[in-house]
Amino acid sequence: MLLSVRATLLVTVLMTLLCSDIRAQIPADFKMVNATVDSQGALVIKPSATSSQHDFDFLAGRWTMDNRRLKTRLNNSHEWIEYPSTSDNMGTILNGLGNIDFYRTNYNQVNGKPYEGLTVRLFNPATKLWSLYWADSNLGILDVPVVGSFEGNVGTFYARDVFQGKPIIMMFQWDKTNPDHPVWAQAFSPDNGKSWEMNMTNVSHRVAATKPASN
Repeated sequence: MLLSVRATLLVTVLMTLLCSDIRAQIPADFKMVNATVDSQGALVIKPSATSSQHDFDFLAGRWTMDNRRLKTRLNNSHEWIEYPSTSDNMGTILNGLGNIDFYRTNYNQVNGKPYEGLTVRLFNPATKLWSLYWADSNLGILDVPVVGSFEGNVGTFYARDVFQGKPIIMMFQWDKTNPDHPVWAQAFSPDNGKSWEMNMTNVSHRVAATKPASN
């Protein structure tokens, strides 16, 4: 009995330390990296010196995900909604110039059907920039791609978009410091990058591959 209690305590401590490490990856604030807004208001995005077509190779495989999103955006909201999801990444495509994954959750259902999303990531070897495209089962259209690159273990990707009739800059941030528990976050800026509000984030957890049963 004592060994069982000690084992339970050890697991609890290890999970607490892991969760603390993961929470440390979630950005407390946002800033533009390798991107600026010029005097004409245009978004100028440059690749990092180390930008590579292999930057998203770590995503290959199956994942469970813990998601958080603000109830309302750019409305000074502090109420977060939490929900689980899964993701299946098919690995590299197009001779290594891209990858694709499928996102699924029971949150945000329409007509009782699970919500599904598709991400296509493409690397342009001429510009050394990644373009990330998203489509979901509610709208069935590709969103404007966010474009950018990784600086070390942190990737930042940007796009101009419109939210509730107002122009914004949208940022995606990927942190692969822990490639088995990478962190993704989304933020909007209503003032050309001077301030940012994070409105979505998730932490992924790699699902260990199962070995085929031996005969």
